[in-house]
Amino acid sequence: MPSKVEPIEIFKQYVPNAAVAYCFELWKKHAFYLNIKQKRATKLGDYRYDPRDRSHTITVNADLNQYSFLVTYLHEVAHLTTQLQMGNKAEPHGSEWKSEFRKIALPMVSTEVFPLEIVIALQHYFKNPTASSCSDPALMRALHGFDTDSPATLLADVSMGKTFELSGRLFIKENIQRTRILCKELSSGRKYLIHKAALVILKTE
Repeated sequence: MPSKVEPIEIFKQYVPNAAVAYCFELWKKHAFYLNIKQKRATKLGDYRYDPRDRSHTITVNADLNQYSFLVTYLHEVAHLTTQLQMGNKAEPHGSEWKSEFRKIALPMVSTEVFPLEIVIALQHYFKNPTASSCSDPALMRALHGFDTDSPATLLADVSMGKTFELSGRLFIKENIQRTRILCKELSSGRKYLIHKAALVILKTE
């Protein structure tokens, strides 16, 4: 079930050269729709299965750098292969998906594909993959380091008491609570727990 643009051309544009053939082989093997989306604030990509025609669709955001795009693509392919094996019996990011993600992604975890700092972060991440690469600050920091002309920074790297913007809203960083940080929204005064790996825009005084 090909996408409107030949996927090999998509991969040549969006992933490292050393990963193009592997990404294309995954697409040929599993025959899914591949759609490139404009930037979405709430997700980097997603996977959907339509039981009506048994079709599979994977989307990835177009604004990602080539390394983030590749990690996101492999993440979503792992959802597809988990669906093929387990149907709706598996948890979205349970042990079956973690096993599939490792199996699919590990052939790409080398310095032929990724810079060394990302390889190291991925090796650590794959000890226990989380629902999103965005949930791992070390991996997010490594991937974000290759963004071009991005004003964003990790919330974990913002100093306490500083003001930052997230999804068009202004917050003040207040207290660290495990993997999340308590922040106050300036307009409402409400407190929110925001993941420390969230990408935010630091506001200057």
